[in-house]
Amino acid sequence: MEIPMIDLSELDGENRSETMALLHHACEKWGCFKIKNHGVDPELMEKVKHFVNTHYEENLKASFYESETAKCLENANGAASDLDWECTFFIWHCPKSNIEDFPNLSNDLRKTMDEYIAQLIKLAEKLSELMCENLGIDKDHIKKAFSGKNGPSVGTKVAKYPECPYPERVRGLREHTDAGGIILLLQDDQVPGLEFLHDGQWVPIPPSKNNTIFVNTGDQLEVLSNGHYKSVWHRVLAVESGSRLSVATFYNPAGDAVISPAPKLLYPEKYTFAEYLKLYATTKFQEKEPRFESMKNMMSNGCD
Repeated sequence: MEIPMIDLSELDGENRSETMALLHHACEKWGCFKIKNHGVDPELMEKVKHFVNTHYEENLKASFYESETAKCLENANGAASDLDWECTFFIWHCPKSNIEDFPNLSNDLRKTMDEYIAQLIKLAEKLSELMCENLGIDKDHIKKAFSGKNGPSVGTKVAKYPECPYPERVRGLREHTDAGGIILLLQDDQVPGLEFLHDGQWVPIPPSKNNTIFVNTGDQLEVLSNGHYKSVWHRVLAVESGSRLSVATFYNPAGDAVISPAPKLLYPEKYTFAEYLKLYATTKFQEKEPRFESMKNMMSNGCD
């Protein structure tokens, strides 16, 4: 099974409709996809990976192997079901940055991360508009729905999945869905480990080549789309050889954002079958979606 690959450069040409259809299919059936020609500077992506890897080697690696996680795994009898074999920290970008809380981050990493996130936010907003177009709702609906008083929330989980001496005992990261909205992943180009559940089978996500970005959708997008788009289970396997890099940026609702399904995506409710049949009699040989919309309008006007 092949994860859908979306070429965003095709949106400006004669293949736009096919590209939009592929994106819609990916969001509906997979809950994840890869994108290329996305507009994020490839050199900037490589710099982020370089500086994060350097930070891990110089500041985090030694302490991780002396941590409680490592000790618990060493002493575990069988599988360690409550551990994640990961070394991670979380940087908030919007609405307020917390990068000053990490004094040992190099200036190069801080500057590079700021430049990268500025480009990634534009990409997330573009994807949100494309998703809205496919769902048939206003193109800024997701952004508005995610915005609290100060706009959407954006943060990055920076993680390394170190070489593991007992990969059969532990997950790099246990099975879960993501709580938020649109997740954009800059991942390792050498070491595997990420898997997504599709049609009851775990599908390995290969290391990212040629500056592709991996995208998945979270729980709030499933709610907002009234179940049309899915958040799906995924996990990271621990590996004995190689240390996997993961820089996952979350384009999420603000903490005070009120989330609900887009009204246009809801079925009509609280009508009698007789009312429906009356409308059906004049629209039987037409598409059902406009009929549902008419029922919603009738019920809404009846409640006013």
